[in-house]
Amino acid sequence: MNPWLLAWGRFHRDRVGVASLAVVVLYLAAVLGAATGLVARDWSKEVGVSYAVPGFLKKNARIEDTGRKESARENSLDETGIVDPLAPVIADLRKSLANPSPEAARAASLPLGGDKWGRDVLQKTVKGTETSLVVGLASAALAVLVGTLLGAFAGYFGGRTDDLLNWLYSVFTSIPYLLLILAVAAVLGHKGSLTVILILGVTGWTGIFRLIRAEYLKHRVRDYVRAADAVGASDLRRMFVHILPNVSHVVLVQLSLHVVLFIKSEVVLSFLGFGVGVDTVSWGSMLAEAQTELLLGNWWQLAAATAAMAVLVTAFSLFTDALRDALDPRLA
Repeated sequence: MNPWLLAWGRFHRDRVGVASLAVVVLYLAAVLGAATGLVARDWSKEVGVSYAVPGFLKKNARIEDTGRKESARENSLDETGIVDPLAPVIADLRKSLANPSPEAARAASLPLGGDKWGRDVLQKTVKGTETSLVVGLASAALAVLVGTLLGAFAGYFGGRTDDLLNWLYSVFTSIPYLLLILAVAAVLGHKGSLTVILILGVTGWTGIFRLIRAEYLKHRVRDYVRAADAVGASDLRRMFVHILPNVSHVVLVQLSLHVVLFIKSEVVLSFLGFGVGVDTVSWGSMLAEAQTELLLGNWWQLAAATAAMAVLVTAFSLFTDALRDALDPRLA
C-alpha cells in the first residue's frame, strides 16, 4: 500500500492532531480572506474613538460615562450653588476640539476594542495573522530549501564538500540565534515582510542541514542507491529522485516546526523595531503598540494579539507532533 496513505490513516486516528489541523486550516482561511480583501479590508480606518472599549465592556463604559456627566454637572455649579450659564457652551467647545473632524461620530466601542487611533483591534488581529503566518510559512520554506540542498550535498558527496559545508554550519551555529538575526536585520536596514523572510530563511537552515546530512549519509550506501548507480543514474538523480522521497518525512516535520519558530521570531523582530514596516500590521507590531497602552490600562490589543498567537502556535505544535508520529512507522 502507498506509504502516504498509511501515514494519513495513522494521522487520522489522532484526534488531537486532526483538531489541531482544523485550527490551522481555519487560520489559513482567515489569511486567504484577508489577502483577497474579504475580511479586514478596512483595518487601517479609524472607525472608533481613541481606545474604544471592547463590546463586552460597553456596559461598564456607560456607567463611567454617566459618572463623568454627573461630575461635569456638579462642576457647572459655582460656590454659591448657582448654575453656570456658560458651562454647556464650554462643554460643546471642548467636545468640538477633541473631535475636530466633520466626519460621522465614531463608535464608542468595538467588538475587541480600538487602539490609540481608533482602529478596530479585531480587524488588526486578522490582518496581523496574515502577515505573521505568511512570513512564517515563506521563511520556513526558504530555510528548508537551503538546509535540504546543503545537507544533501554534504551527506551525499562527503569529503571536502562535507568539510566546507560543516565549517559554514559551525560559523552560523557559533553565534546565538537571536543575536544573529538582529545583526543581519541591522545590516540590511530596510524594513518589510520580504526582508524579514530573507533574514529568517537565511539564518534558520542550520538545524535542517544537520538532520538532512545525517539522512543522506545513511541512505547513500543502501542497496537501492547502489542499484541506481549500477544502471547509470546520475548523482543528482540519485540525490533528489531516489533518496529525497525517502527522507521527505524529515523535511515535512522540519518545515512545520520552523513555521512555529519563525512566527515567534517575526513577533520578536517587529516588537524590537526590526520587523515589518509602519504601514503593515503584524502581531509583533501590535504588541509593540500595546506596551504603551498598558500604562493607560488599555489591555485589549495585547490580549487579542497574544491569544491569536498562542492558539496558532499551540495548534501548529500539536499538529507537528501528530505529523511526526504519522510519518515515522516506528512510532506507530
